[in-house]
Amino acid sequence: MTCNSDIDRLGLSVTTPGGSSGTADGRHNSLEDINLDQFLKTSNYEDTVKQLDIYYGIVKRQLLRYQSPITGLFPVMSTDQVVGSVRDSVYCASAVWSLYQAYRRIDDDRGKSYELGQSTVKCMRGILECWVKQASRVELFKQRQSNQHALHSKFQLHTGEKIYPDEFYNHLQIDCVSLYLLFLVQMITSGLQIIYTHDEVAFVQNLVYYVERAYRTPDFGMWERGSKYNNGTPEIHASSIGMAKSALEAINGCNLFGEKGASWSVVYVDIDAHNRNRSIFETMLPRESSSKGVDASLLLTLSFPAFASHEDRLVEQTKQNVVNRLRSKMGFKRFTRDGFLSKNEDKTRRYYHSGELKEFEGLECEWPLFFIAMIIDGVFKNNNEQIEEFQNDLRRCLRTDANGDPVVTMYYAPDGDGSYMRAPSQSLFLWGQSFFIIAQLLTAGLLHINELDPIRRYLPSYNRPRRAGRYSAFQGTATDLVVQIVLIAESMRLQAMMATYGIQTQTPHEVEPVQIWSSTELIKVYQHLGVNNKVGLSGRPSRPVGSLGTSKVYRICGMTVLCYPLIFEVSDFYLYRDMALLIDDIKTELQFVGKYWRLSGRPTVCLLIREEHMRDPQFKEMLDLLAMLKKGYCDGMKVRIGRLQNLISSSCIEHLDFMNQSDLTDNENAFSQINHEYIGYQSLTDVPKALTYVEEKVSVAQHFDKKPTPDIINALRNTDSIYCLCQLWGILLNREGPHFEVNGLNVNTALTQLYHRAGSLRYWRAVRYCSSLLHHIVDSISPFITTVLVNGKELTVGIIGQKETVFDKPMTPAEIQNVMYTSVQPYDVIQAVLQQEVVLYCGRLIATNPSMFRGILKIRIGWVLEAMRIYLQISGQQSIDVDNLSPFQVRILLQKVLTVSEWATEEKLTTLQRRQLEGCLCRVPKHFYNKIWEILQRTPQGILTQGHHLPATPTLTNMSRGELTFNLLVEETLICIDRPERRQITVELLCIVATILNRNPELHFKQVLDLDGIVAEAFFMYCKDNNIQQQPQPQPQQQQTQTEDLKAFYSLPYSETTGYLARAAVNKVLQGGVFSTAEEDVQLDGDHLHDDNCKVS
Repeated sequence: MTCNSDIDRLGLSVTTPGGSSGTADGRHNSLEDINLDQFLKTSNYEDTVKQLDIYYGIVKRQLLRYQSPITGLFPVMSTDQVVGSVRDSVYCASAVWSLYQAYRRIDDDRGKSYELGQSTVKCMRGILECWVKQASRVELFKQRQSNQHALHSKFQLHTGEKIYPDEFYNHLQIDCVSLYLLFLVQMITSGLQIIYTHDEVAFVQNLVYYVERAYRTPDFGMWERGSKYNNGTPEIHASSIGMAKSALEAINGCNLFGEKGASWSVVYVDIDAHNRNRSIFETMLPRESSSKGVDASLLLTLSFPAFASHEDRLVEQTKQNVVNRLRSKMGFKRFTRDGFLSKNEDKTRRYYHSGELKEFEGLECEWPLFFIAMIIDGVFKNNNEQIEEFQNDLRRCLRTDANGDPVVTMYYAPDGDGSYMRAPSQSLFLWGQSFFIIAQLLTAGLLHINELDPIRRYLPSYNRPRRAGRYSAFQGTATDLVVQIVLIAESMRLQAMMATYGIQTQTPHEVEPVQIWSSTELIKVYQHLGVNNKVGLSGRPSRPVGSLGTSKVYRICGMTVLCYPLIFEVSDFYLYRDMALLIDDIKTELQFVGKYWRLSGRPTVCLLIREEHMRDPQFKEMLDLLAMLKKGYCDGMKVRIGRLQNLISSSCIEHLDFMNQSDLTDNENAFSQINHEYIGYQSLTDVPKALTYVEEKVSVAQHFDKKPTPDIINALRNTDSIYCLCQLWGILLNREGPHFEVNGLNVNTALTQLYHRAGSLRYWRAVRYCSSLLHHIVDSISPFITTVLVNGKELTVGIIGQKETVFDKPMTPAEIQNVMYTSVQPYDVIQAVLQQEVVLYCGRLIATNPSMFRGILKIRIGWVLEAMRIYLQISGQQSIDVDNLSPFQVRILLQKVLTVSEWATEEKLTTLQRRQLEGCLCRVPKHFYNKIWEILQRTPQGILTQGHHLPATPTLTNMSRGELTFNLLVEETLICIDRPERRQITVELLCIVATILNRNPELHFKQVLDLDGIVAEAFFMYCKDNNIQQQPQPQPQQQQTQTEDLKAFYSLPYSETTGYLARAAVNKVLQGGVFSTAEEDVQLDGDHLHDDNCKVS
């Protein structure tokens, strides 16, 4: 299969970096930024030239021979004359470029270096030209990330025209565009001129917008198939997010014209988008996606070429996970149950049938490509043992072609009998050949890692060479980071009053010529970035600027600007009116900025103090917070309050050089100072406080709903109750529409006025009612939903007893708004906004305290609110209505019910109360879903509870243990149980059954496992033991009506219910179970369940 002489001359006889004379010292120091010139002096110049010429011949014969002379693209396979692949083209270009880099050390290469460089440029420009033709797609994708608007990843090889329509191929592959951007920066940094015109600069800037939302865009991933079920469903992939994160880091502040570039050829990156990609990527690891627990694509994301994370423990854990679970004799599997090109795959069908994955188990193709990836990884880590180990593995997968050149087999398909079918030998797999050439150049000492990675992605950002210039650069986490704080008072009157409490502030006049802007003004400036009318591109989409973006100081057309954060924006949504929430948000904001700041220079946060804050009853707490900040710390975070003029020199300064003076609007929108003739208040006691409004809750909506409109108008004129007014205007809104007028005032205006009036009075019930009628939506709710999703949870909104809507993929604000006002508001007006609040708080909490959600798979917001109501009843606060709590009180109450296990004993909760709260949350113990898998393996008829059946077949064949889809199926079964305490008892019962089966491997159930029957029998035993009069033991069909009677049983301590449930379960086993005999030799391993084991004894 191999011709050793040819392979050995290329250094394939397990050449380690340290084993090549003259390069050993340099190799051992390769992780440091050493003097390259010294490293490049090889001991034998002629030998180097000779070796490079050998590789030049291989590159010409194996790669450049198949490059299209027209588009510069490469196919996937050398025999393909029709389809050019973007991803494979980038990898081919990277191999050609790496040889170009190696040749640059030679004095006279006879034009080879120039040819290789230009071949690289041709390929990269060819891809760019194909995509520029699809600029309209980029424009649509910026607004809505969907497959219909995705840039194509396959083109006609020789014309660059589209070849596969969207409905026939999954083009949405975020990692593909990210890979292109990453190598574009590497190649430009090495000196190649790839981008020629201003139009192309604008297009690349728009490619940045294209990948910025990778963290919330389900795509089809590196393997182009989406979910492992191959049913046309995209999903969020860690490898795509990691590639995007790397690309954003690489291209931020990069001048696309290289060293000769102008200020307008610089690319800008939204640091908050980068941070979301980073945090969500690292949260997902070591998983690849919800259906793929482990995937070889993560090797390419965490090592060469992306080096997407430098969290060493996490990176090592993920790599080991891939190596341990996917490594095989002839390569790595891409992921478990991967049917692509396998023996059992039906090549005529695009998608698989349900349950078909089981047929591919143990027959997944093995790809030598990943042996090469591990060799390259070993070179970057300077790990000679790893290089040697995987080179030995690779030797088994090499053959030679007609020219005597080494060829890496594309894949090996196991035939099920211990041998393999090899990929057809007449065609070269160009991606594999490209990686092989790069690995060989590295291990032979012909190419240094700093030449393959000129921007030093392999180093943590704080060890990379600092890029001199006017633009922000990533530098990693600073060990002694200080968050700078500027306090801006709205008026001199407010400033004077603050000074009496020892808190020094500045007014907008005092910070001049620096201007204080809202972040919405910054959005307008950024909308000019990337605009190009010729290509049909608008600028940055109007996405909000996040906490990190507002912590920079901006230079715009000669002006210096500081923006205040989103939490100080006066928005349509009512949360900004709650001072306690604002105080909590300020602390969270400072903690967030301090934790995730990665740029050079210090973050500068502008805290805005408005006059309306001063009138708030809780303003004293705001003063206490500012006094704490003055001492230099905020919950352990170093802070420094100072005058803006003194802090600018140490700030992170971003120059927005793309703006023209003519594009800039007048600065009348800058935050302006309020001037009073009377300087006034000396202390808080002088300030007139906002009134606190109290009224009895009166619901009139049902009473007036059927009455004629004149009666409603009459009632409007004769009531003073704000809440009654809200309801009456609401009836008119639904009946007559928003423009219906009463006394010259239309419905919409009246509701808006009522909303602001209730807001100033802090009458939260009325505020929420009006807000819902006006169809308000929480600002920036989408990222919080995405944060929940990537933490392996799902969200549902809806009223208990009505159909819930599941958020199982990221959604746009418009989609969320539609859901809230079509599936929630018709049943409960206030819940349409209250559930948005709870979604927002869940997103914030799971980002900072994921342990609060441990054991909860699906966060059902309706049930979470039910848990809050139960807690208010338990704690003797029945008179308090959740609808009328302040937003801050709702957040505190949410934290309370999520942490019930921490305080239940201290607050002396009864067992029933704990079961009610935990049952509302549907929280389950550790390894619970694995236990259900094991029960199903021993229960061929499945599990039944309250009329809902969880079948063993096809569940066990379609799914795999530990898979998110299986866990969600079990959770759906539990949520069908209508009472939370009954739900929790059922969870306890299933754990007991699992324990019994685990301790008695010879047992399994012949009949369906009827959980209601076991609970009923346990209750019957309890009544018998305690001489309680009870109705005759119910039959299964009657059991659903018995729930109320079981309250005494639900109230028993855990130890007692465990005893009764265990006895009842054992009885069930004895009645309907089966003992397998030794002759049957029962096999109950991993995923196999044999029907012939389920015989009646």
